Amino acid sequence: MLSQFNACLPEIFRAIDLTGVLLNGVLGGRLARMKRFDAVGFCVLAITSALGGGMVRDVLLGAAPPVALTDPRYLTVALAGAGVAMLWKLDSRPWRIALILADGMVLGCWAATGALKTLVAGFGILPALLLGLMTAVGGGMIRDVCAGNVPQVLGGNYLYATPALASAIVMVVAYKCGFPSLGMVLATLIGLGFTALAHRRRWVLPQNSEWTLQLSSSQVQKMLRMRAARRADKLRNRHEKNAEMPPE
Repeated sequence: MLSQFNACLPEIFRAIDLTGVLLNGVLGGRLARMKRFDAVGFCVLAITSALGGGMVRDVLLGAAPPVALTDPRYLTVALAGAGVAMLWKLDSRPWRIALILADGMVLGCWAATGALKTLVAGFGILPALLLGLMTAVGGGMIRDVCAGNVPQVLGGNYLYATPALASAIVMVVAYKCGFPSLGMVLATLIGLGFTALAHRRRWVLPQNSEWTLQLSSSQVQKMLRMRAARRADKLRNRHEKNAEMPPE
């Protein structure tokens, strides 16, 4: 039973991969709709959103040509996503929830795939985490830049890169322990659950103004002088107590 499940895993992850291509094609098309682009704009944003991250990963790993160019299903599904976004708005609440859940699942799968391919190519842990993250969010960044926007992943939105990084970490740990298939499953589930919780509970990372020091140089110097004075008082009190103790 377990062997049959392991044999089916590659096809399952290929289906998730193509689902992610379709989904990100739709997301690119939705952005093109908001920008009032024509059909060319729909196709360009759909392709960059759906395939950009994986293509950048393959180029950095030297796996040329990228899979997105050798397997015609990828470009076809990405363009199908653009067509879906051109024909339907998909802005109702059920559709938004479905897109969030599907996006989280694909996010985890793509982050794990990027990390796994990097490790198999002989690179270390940090490059695996970097390319896992790039695979998951790189296409969206390229899409936003092409549309003239600041990439959403850079801040001001619910956690997105963080779930991808968590999925990549799980994949790296599982691979090092000798369980790459289990790592793919866990990373996909973590991406789904983490992304859903981030939207449900409105999790965001702290903004710059929330952790930047608000002290001037004079205030910092005063604080250091006060700290030094307190330390000197403690030492003086300790010496006085030692002097008051009767000799044995």
